[in-house]
Amino acid sequence: MSALSPEIEPYDHGLLDTGDGNLIYWEACGNPAGRPALVLHGGPGSGCSTTARRYFDPDAYRIILFDQRNCGRSLPSAADPQTDLSLNTTWHLVADIERLRACLGIDTWLLFGNSWGSTLALAYAETHRDRVAAIVLSGVTTTRRSEIDWLYRGMAPLFPEEWHRFRQAIPPGTQGRDEDMVAAYHRLLNDPDPETRLKAARDWHDWEAASILLADPQGLPRRWTDSAYLLTRARIITHYFSNGAWLEDAQLLKNATRLTGIPGILLQGRFDIEAPLVTAWELARAWPQSELSILPHAAHSTANPDMSAAIVAATDRFRDI
Repeated sequence: MSALSPEIEPYDHGLLDTGDGNLIYWEACGNPAGRPALVLHGGPGSGCSTTARRYFDPDAYRIILFDQRNCGRSLPSAADPQTDLSLNTTWHLVADIERLRACLGIDTWLLFGNSWGSTLALAYAETHRDRVAAIVLSGVTTTRRSEIDWLYRGMAPLFPEEWHRFRQAIPPGTQGRDEDMVAAYHRLLNDPDPETRLKAARDWHDWEAASILLADPQGLPRRWTDSAYLLTRARIITHYFSNGAWLEDAQLLKNATRLTGIPGILLQGRFDIEAPLVTAWELARAWPQSELSILPHAAHSTANPDMSAAIVAATDRFRDI
């Protein structure tokens, strides 16, 4: 039996005008008078999902989700090569979260972030700690240089065939082909030729699929059949990772003392290849009010029954904070 709450639909939604040409899609689910909770999706650029609404008791929580800049239902879309991503950075997203909080009249809220969403949750909480009541993170990342390098070079020995295809998909002579895969794919994803961009997006996701299929035997996300989704997500990810997410290296871990007083639960699969356990362990040591829970049979996927049950149990603990 699933630990997730029943499927629900939003009772409200809208587009938040950031004032710089971006419109951010948001939605609210659950109890309008409940404890506010904000869902921060992964990627970056994956967009929010209907499943994420179900990690919270809808009678207890006012559940807020939004599509981060240029993905999902937010406008303009990164799938359009004319969309300028220069105004899409970690710090733009932090400002968007704070703007959304004020727009919705929320004083403090619980943050839930998975994968990249955990990086964004930490960046926001370390900047606006007085607005954060509690934090639940899964698949913990801080987007350090070493974490990016692990994803696009360090994992190669675990998936040699897939890595070979990932490298060979870059045309010979392309700058970065033998050193910086993120930068090389970033160039291809911004190429003037639409077929070059689409092939790069598919090749990028084929590499990521190797670890996802290992973590989630249910298969790849259905959204991955959508070419526009692949282009959006790959273009945003390479934009962020080629710029180190606009974070000083290890910034979020170094500044973890700013989280003092905020209770947190860190949920980490023992077999998470995409976000190895060491990051969650280091964060737990730097953040005294956090509690690290290691799930022995889980990996990176939140679809894992143990992981989804742990997320629901964690949000249940914070219902009355």
